[in-house]
Amino acid sequence: MKRRDLVRHLEAHGCEMLREGGNHTVYVNRARRKTTAVPRQREVNEFLARKICQDLEIPEP
Repeated sequence: MKRRDLVRHLEAHGCEMLREGGNHTVYVNRARRKTTAVPRQREVNEFLARKICQDLEIPEP
């Protein structure tokens, strides 16, 4: 899955960027008070994309 598609999915479900780190971007779901790191690579594998969504408690892409 392309990173930009994952980011669009996160933002469509109410998540927003909290801060940028060295190799990751931290996203937060303020409604559920959950955070997770999204790697800054062009491709994010499907298992990691599902794990990110689970961490933020939003539907899987």
